[in-house]
Amino acid sequence: MAGLRLGPLLRYVDWESGATATVWVEASRPCTVEVRCADGASGTSPTFSVAGHHYALVVVTGLTPGSTTAYEVLIGSRRVWPPDDARLPPSTITTPSAAAPEGAGATPDGVRISFGSCRWASAPGGGHDPVGPDALVTLAARLAADPAAERPDVLLLLGDQVYADETSGATRRRLAARRDLSEPPGTEIADYEEYTYLYDESWRDPEVRWLLSTVPSCMIFDDHDVIDDWNTSAAWQRDMRATPWWHERIVSGLMSYWVHQHLGNLSPAELAADPVYAAVVASPDGTEALRRFAAETDADPARTRWSYQRVFGRVRLVMVDTRAARVLAEGERAMLDAEEADWLRGAVLDDPSSYDHLLIGSSLPWLLPPLVHDAERWNAALCAGVRGQRWARFGEKLRRASDLEHWAAFPESFDRFTELLREAGSGPDAPATVCVLSGDVHHAYIAEPRWPKSDPGPGSAPGTDSAPASGGAPASRVLQLTCSPVHNSIPRSIRTGFRFGWSRAGRRIGRLLSRHGRTGASPVTWHRAGGPWFGNQLMTLTLHGRKSALTLVQAKASKQGAQLEAVLERSLTPESEAIFGHSTEC
Repeated sequence: MAGLRLGPLLRYVDWESGATATVWVEASRPCTVEVRCADGASGTSPTFSVAGHHYALVVVTGLTPGSTTAYEVLIGSRRVWPPDDARLPPSTITTPSAAAPEGAGATPDGVRISFGSCRWASAPGGGHDPVGPDALVTLAARLAADPAAERPDVLLLLGDQVYADETSGATRRRLAARRDLSEPPGTEIADYEEYTYLYDESWRDPEVRWLLSTVPSCMIFDDHDVIDDWNTSAAWQRDMRATPWWHERIVSGLMSYWVHQHLGNLSPAELAADPVYAAVVASPDGTEALRRFAAETDADPARTRWSYQRVFGRVRLVMVDTRAARVLAEGERAMLDAEEADWLRGAVLDDPSSYDHLLIGSSLPWLLPPLVHDAERWNAALCAGVRGQRWARFGEKLRRASDLEHWAAFPESFDRFTELLREAGSGPDAPATVCVLSGDVHHAYIAEPRWPKSDPGPGSAPGTDSAPASGGAPASRVLQLTCSPVHNSIPRSIRTGFRFGWSRAGRRIGRLLSRHGRTGASPVTWHRAGGPWFGNQLMTLTLHGRKSALTLVQAKASKQGAQLEAVLERSLTPESEAIFGHSTEC
């Protein structure tokens, strides 16, 4: 008899019609899965098989726009969710009101988007958790205990959902039961089956399981979903490909990401048009089809696009793959290959009149503390040979040892991305805000860029309103919003280093590095508009019309159990005070 092994996860909710959603599950055996809602909406799907596991992504249709309805999961005629001994509220699907004609109107209640990254499901090594309460677990507990609490409309998980290279004590015991841990890759994940252990550990926690069953989620990978500093450089990649266990690791990592995270990012229409999904679900065993896809993608990343976009009323979200889409050849380094960069440009600039806020999800921050930015740009110049081969060899060692592989480590990509953001925020239809949402660096902060003033273009007379030929500050408010970790640690030395990176002394050192590396100036300067904050935390954007407000909460231990403590409430647009009921202008 088939049962529910993992899930359900509520993934895609259609904000255009308000009538469709997708629910992901893993069953214990091949079967047909049904999702049945209290309002009469439903959907069914047979499972597909990968490596002895059985999954279904159920498309639920007939939902009532602007409603919240409880749902249950059935296998055959037997209900498998919620469990009979459930102590948490029913799982629900909340739909927005149907979009106004041509998408012209905002949803009545706006949209609340919570985001963060970097979550250990439990502390590596097991036992006492030295990093404190898990922000995701604590959020779930708050929402379950207080039906009136404001829920996110969507949860963005911006990388490191699982840690293939830092396993917990419980996972290590499972690994030891099937292979010799003295052989590489040791206590790290080796294959697809072991990847399933990570998702079991991460998504079976009762509170998190309930949260993910009732709040839609969008996901993108970062390095630890595969391995620390994944795709740092061409030399790193050559060394890893020469390692006997690496091929199985990367193929299994991409396979498991496709199954557990990527599929749920897609709309039903995108799923229906996906040839890999069609091949996997059409086969009695989709393992070989998915292995072939993953191996081909590793060999040629341009074959696959992991990036995607979503629309939430008048809010556009573009999630960007900053790991697998890299070009690593030293003379051609780019964060995104040419086709991916063209896709991003189109996704950002298409029909700006259709949205009031543009969000770009990049697991890696665009704007770092200035010293860190300058160090990465300097290092990239050294590795490219600007100071000769001896410095280049030193630069490569430093790049790997110090994790110098963010946007700044790909200087031309940084400059192009910066210009794209300026373009997105310019013109008569510019959105109110353009925000880059990131994680990775195990602390939270707000950074705001300043564009240099631009001279008028040729033929523009002084004192006229003619736009500059290029450059100039955008009309939108552009921000880097970084929030990490959800549940992880950061050594005291790293905290000190990040704080120093924002200091005047740090900026002076950065300028010295720039001169040594002959890097030239970045196209923007920026300042820290908030933070840094350290702890297990989540940020939430509340967007209503052209209003925007930001909150940051941290999970804190107390005698009553873990609590979410508000650290920040801030308006990002001048008219946003009404969201909080008081002025919080930054």
